[in-house]
Amino acid sequence: MSYDRFPKKFLWGGATSACQIEGAYDVDGRGLSIADILRFIPKEERSGDRPLNITREEVKKLLRNENNYYFPKRNGIDFYHTYKEDVKLFYEMGFNVFRLSISWSRIFPNGDDKKPNEEGLKFYDNVFDECRKYNIRPLVTLSHYDTPLNLALKYNGWSDRRLIDFFLRYARTVFERYKDKVDLWLTFNEINVIAKNPYTGGGVFTEDCDDPLSLCYQAAHHQFVASALATKIAHEINPDNKIGCMLSRNAIYPETNNPLDIIKAQRSNQMNLFFTDVCVRGQYPGYMLRYFKENNISIKKATGDDEILKLYPVDFVSISYYKSVTEGTDSNAERLPDSLFTGVKNPYLETTDWGWQIDPIGLRWVLNDLYDRYQKPIFIVENGLGTYDKVEDDNMIHDDYRIDYLRKHIMQMREAIEDGVDVMGYTTWGPIDLVSDSTSEMSKRYGFIYVDMDDYGGGSLKRLKKDSFFWYKDVIESNGERL
Repeated sequence: MSYDRFPKKFLWGGATSACQIEGAYDVDGRGLSIADILRFIPKEERSGDRPLNITREEVKKLLRNENNYYFPKRNGIDFYHTYKEDVKLFYEMGFNVFRLSISWSRIFPNGDDKKPNEEGLKFYDNVFDECRKYNIRPLVTLSHYDTPLNLALKYNGWSDRRLIDFFLRYARTVFERYKDKVDLWLTFNEINVIAKNPYTGGGVFTEDCDDPLSLCYQAAHHQFVASALATKIAHEINPDNKIGCMLSRNAIYPETNNPLDIIKAQRSNQMNLFFTDVCVRGQYPGYMLRYFKENNISIKKATGDDEILKLYPVDFVSISYYKSVTEGTDSNAERLPDSLFTGVKNPYLETTDWGWQIDPIGLRWVLNDLYDRYQKPIFIVENGLGTYDKVEDDNMIHDDYRIDYLRKHIMQMREAIEDGVDVMGYTTWGPIDLVSDSTSEMSKRYGFIYVDMDDYGGGSLKRLKKDSFFWYKDVIESNGERL
């Protein structure tokens, strides 16, 4: 089969987050974020692959007994001090885009501060300057699972409407500071996660709430308004800015052709797409109004909220895609291990060591589905395989399994482009080994670059190129022709 080539200006690169790579959690005035309180729990002590949704009292206990635990995201992979080396490695692979996030608590240590932390702003100046040196375009996420801890403890995170103003002060600060260095922005990472894990998605505690579901969707509403207003501000500061929303997107299939299974899968898809429906279409969809009615959920809106959502939609849609999910009505069906998005085991798919089912063709389905729905450019900002890697005696890492995973997904992305989908770029998660979000472990590795660090922070932090490093370099050099 012959394919149209990827667009000449297609964006190739990799994706990271501040709380998983930076470290230096107490350096140069940075405050604690909610990620800094997530301790490492060995695999044999965990149930499934789900981020901790901890309580307020658990956070306070951890703060009182910090020396008794290891908090991996406080150290990351020390990108704060190695960014020059790491960006140079990205340049060697041929990146023309690098997705990273700004740590909100590095700019406003408490989240509700009146003035920003200049040392934090200088750090990102330096990182963006390093990217520019190599003609790498930054794609910057404003909030990536690291709400300032003070905002969680003092206001219960995004459940409090006051966070909109705190966020907009932060957004305006970085939009103005970096207006000549960054023109691609994302507002909230995987905005739909707040309904599944409100602590991770928005620093929200639900244990003292009579109606946790309503609290989560109220917090989501505040993020919708904040995202729309941030989009407005970004366009005012620099009309060339492009602002995207970001969704954790899985292909969701019915287990059988039983109409009840089909409806259940459709509803599961809608519960995800609700978030992009609001960010892109600017209004709450009818199916969600019915869901709210049936579950006694009442969203408190301020005067003008609906108009704000309608007036300031995002410019493009971005997604993470790792797997597909199967849904059905058979209560006896075998289900996969617990994770944020889980379902019935699909016998047609392989499963990773962490219980995620690998489905490259699902990516083509997702891209077509999203483009049909929104007619907006789509940016795949996360896609990758988390697995164990072994360093051989010669310091080589032969990760053919990662190459196979990514090759198959890029092929399906190319099929979607052939289908007519406007795909603007692709950033793998993550280009360098980093601390896992869901389990805070290092042994679940994604990178083209190996970082000598174990689950407890031991190791030299030395960077090693895996086989996939050279493969991805060739993919980028050929603009997706050599896979």
